[in-house]
Amino acid sequence: MIKELPLFPLNLVAFPGEALNLHIFEPRYKQLINDCLESHTNFGIPSYVLTKIEYGTEVKITEVSKTYDDGRMDIKTEGVAVFRVKDFQNPWNDKLYAGGPIQEILIKDDLDAKLHLQIVSLCRQLFEWLHMDETISITDKTSMYEVIHKLGLKPEEEYLLLKMTSQRQRQSYLIEHLENLLPALERAEKAKEKIRMNGHFKHFDPLKF
Repeated sequence: MIKELPLFPLNLVAFPGEALNLHIFEPRYKQLINDCLESHTNFGIPSYVLTKIEYGTEVKITEVSKTYDDGRMDIKTEGVAVFRVKDFQNPWNDKLYAGGPIQEILIKDDLDAKLHLQIVSLCRQLFEWLHMDETISITDKTSMYEVIHKLGLKPEEEYLLLKMTSQRQRQSYLIEHLENLLPALERAEKAKEKIRMNGHFKHFDPLKF
């Protein structure tokens, strides 16, 4: 489906279902948000992580948390759907902000329950290594989008995940990433221990030949 949306490019990747809080301060984006609130419409966040406007996420405004005397706002949003920008128009019509036609990307709903449990298990191991297991709560019902920004992915890797049209493909990618990351953390921890022991007297058991 092709439709037109106001567009708010950001140097980040937002995912469907993800909660994203934004501080709005530029005049063009204050106008964009006010227009969306007045017309009860959504806007798009194209991900400008590869210095180009191509894929992004449609978001809806769920709450205006605070308004300031100068028109600035703190808003809460939620990702709705992935899209591809058909024509980035800046400015858009008679507005200060950009916009244009976008095409929604259909995502195959092929989540694998076993792969999900594997991701949850690997995430728990990661957060234990990082000593964050008490601050980051993860259960079997936790969506991968709730933790995806906490897994040490590069922006371009998150962008690649955004473009995938299969949930199972996303799951497999995250599992491969975590299975590579955890042994690297273990090696780093052992290296830190060796560095700490450098210069200390060491006790070695005699070798038996």
